[in-house]
Amino acid sequence: MRPSSDRNRHLDDDLDSNHDLDVSADPGPREECGVFGVWAPGEDVANLTYYGLYALQHRGQESAGIAVSDGRRIVVFKELGLVSQVFDEQTLSSLRGHLAVGHCRYSTTGSSVWENAQPTFRTTAAGSGIALGHNGNLVNTAELRDEVAQLVASGAAQQSKIAATTDSDLLTEILAATAADVGLEEAATRFLPRVRGAYSLVFADEQTLYAARDPHGVRPLVLGRLERGWVVASETAALDIVGASFVREVEPGELLAIDEDGLRSTRFASPEPKGCVFEYVYLARPDTTIAGRSVHAARVEIGRRLAQEHPVDADLVIPVPESGTPAAIGYAQGSGIPYGQGLVKNQYVGRTFIQPSQTIRQLGIRLKLNPLREIIRGKRLVVVDDSIVRGNTQRALVRMLREAGAVEVHVRIASPPVRWPCFYGIDFATRAELIANNLDEEGVRRSIGCDTLGYVSVEGMVAASEQPRSRLCAACFDGDYPIPLPDAARLGKHLLELSPSVPTASGAESGDPGPLSVGSGAVDALRRS
Repeated sequence: MRPSSDRNRHLDDDLDSNHDLDVSADPGPREECGVFGVWAPGEDVANLTYYGLYALQHRGQESAGIAVSDGRRIVVFKELGLVSQVFDEQTLSSLRGHLAVGHCRYSTTGSSVWENAQPTFRTTAAGSGIALGHNGNLVNTAELRDEVAQLVASGAAQQSKIAATTDSDLLTEILAATAADVGLEEAATRFLPRVRGAYSLVFADEQTLYAARDPHGVRPLVLGRLERGWVVASETAALDIVGASFVREVEPGELLAIDEDGLRSTRFASPEPKGCVFEYVYLARPDTTIAGRSVHAARVEIGRRLAQEHPVDADLVIPVPESGTPAAIGYAQGSGIPYGQGLVKNQYVGRTFIQPSQTIRQLGIRLKLNPLREIIRGKRLVVVDDSIVRGNTQRALVRMLREAGAVEVHVRIASPPVRWPCFYGIDFATRAELIANNLDEEGVRRSIGCDTLGYVSVEGMVAASEQPRSRLCAACFDGDYPIPLPDAARLGKHLLELSPSVPTASGAESGDPGPLSVGSGAVDALRRS
């Protein structure tokens, strides 16, 4: 699902090229999603969740939502837009309760429409509600789709008028169909071993907050302690912002349950750790810690190793802000070349629902970055970026720097060549669109127009993470997918939109009146069905 903060929105995120200068067709590695949950009687859980999601905004900017329970009823508010656009003080003050589930989304399964915003919600046959947020991407979505169809056909689930098309929705549906008989905790323990792919889940019924992580632990998920409660979140940075102390990571294959009886842990699968190495390179905030390793420190070390692996005579090292900054600092330290700021980033250019005119699109990279000519002019530059996907952004950047007076432009990339798509929660381009899949390093260099090009090696990147190679997934770099993939026909972001319609159940349509779904999108979705 989804998918890095001040970190960072990478140039490729929003800028594109009309072969050089269009601002929307070269999305680089898009994030997946951010999840946040809190159980804290007596605290303002809606506000805590809002700030937690704000800290995780880099992981998804398409929609945001919060579900709150007061012990009797779950209230859901979700809408398209950034966290700060979706929620205001009036909305947050209406979300009262003792536990909450929050989610910010970038779509890796299903389109960016209100129906696919999270948390998802379902009502069990017993009348209790389930709200769920998911970070990751499943690889047996087609099987789960067929299972839901069977549940509807058998009468175990009721048909919904809200046509969501996400793997997360299927998870919620199946949990709801089985929880009425055995309870949500037992239903999750039985069901999660059958779910294949990457998932860090935060979900809840009216009384209990749950968190679960897939057996490979592809996406991060951490547990924190408040004075009067508990927090779970995608990254440690979200714990920091709400004043929670870090306790530990949710382990791969672990289900946590938090309620008035305390915290319970269940192992539903044997752990086989394969954490995503791209979290260290780009996805996570630099002020996050993953598996005991500071993301910022890992990125600086990648830069140092880049300097060792690809030295060059130059006058100045500059980053592509913000995601290239730590690696550029490391490159300067490792090479002895001075570090400086050669590009100024417009912090307020981001995703928008207003499509720019062609005139604005042709501004291209200058809408996002502007060179400091007095610093660049006459210099031999080392330009450090986090990754190259299609190459359009780097091509435009090299041209802009030469126009600003750079004598030489040497590009250094803080990750190996991206040659394979990700099926576990990062929305890369298709393999055919990945420039490193079609060209060797010299071909990429010529394509983007720089004087020299160097990528950090897989070995250097892994060493910088301080994690054993055996515990990391680097499939986008080496094509070694740790979770087996189905046939291509049963994969894809829009699988559930291209396949026959799958009826699903919803609390809003079952015997229980369901959640209070507020936000204009909710009404529109029911009207359109």
